[in-house]
Amino acid sequence: MNLKRYKPTSPSKRQLILLNNSFLNKFPLIKSKIVGMVNLSGRNNSGKITIRHKGGGNKQKYRKINFQRNYNSTSIVTSLEYDPNRTAYIASIYNSFQNMYDYIVAPLNLNIGDIIKSGFNANVKLGHTLCLKYIPVGSFIHCISVNLKKKAQLTRSAGTFSTVIEKTRNYCRIKLSSGEQRLITAESYATIGIVSNENNFLKILAKAGRSRWLNNRPKVRGVAMNPIDHPHGGGEGKTSGGKTSVTPWGKPTKNKITSKSKNKFILISRKSKI
Repeated sequence: MNLKRYKPTSPSKRQLILLNNSFLNKFPLIKSKIVGMVNLSGRNNSGKITIRHKGGGNKQKYRKINFQRNYNSTSIVTSLEYDPNRTAYIASIYNSFQNMYDYIVAPLNLNIGDIIKSGFNANVKLGHTLCLKYIPVGSFIHCISVNLKKKAQLTRSAGTFSTVIEKTRNYCRIKLSSGEQRLITAESYATIGIVSNENNFLKILAKAGRSRWLNNRPKVRGVAMNPIDHPHGGGEGKTSGGKTSVTPWGKPTKNKITSKSKNKFILISRKSKI
């Protein structure tokens, strides 16, 4: 397995388990696709915190990923790299006909030197991007666009994949890793394969400092607060049970669908997948 375990030379290394990324390029290959990024620490344009528990973290640069490969191209994989902004690995590809480099989300088992295609030139092979109407039922796919004009929005995280379970003339029915089933137009594009770095969920950070490096700030349980700070707070002693689970602003969190989405193309939501 592609994991690194450490000798317990210090308390922070006793439980530490990380991924072995020695096969990745240490330095980015395409400098023109890298831009600086400002850490917003969960704040909006007026400086108010809209996402809690964010802040600090190491400085990172953003890699521009090509999520819209809906054109005819034939490229070769030139490197596999780490991306600090996503859990999956990325691959740099070079199109010799257009003399153009790009970054893509790397599928599992993609190797340097592999030829990948998109558009009408593509076949049902690992890393090829083509229309859903040309992909056989039962195939594993990722980086799925909702329609022809949009970039890939579904199934981009490490180790995830979607499955084509039904096709009609105009629509395809796909099942996401969450169990949700959606109708996607048959003209939409998707990439063959499973997203790389499938062992990412096995990492153990082992100390709070590693979370701080990743821009995550500490979280405090509501039951450990005072009544003025959280609806769960207060009480004599430990009172973790017996209260209705709510957000800090009093909205229920269990047995209630809080999403206001009216997407008619979601056939089976993740709530009702069982």
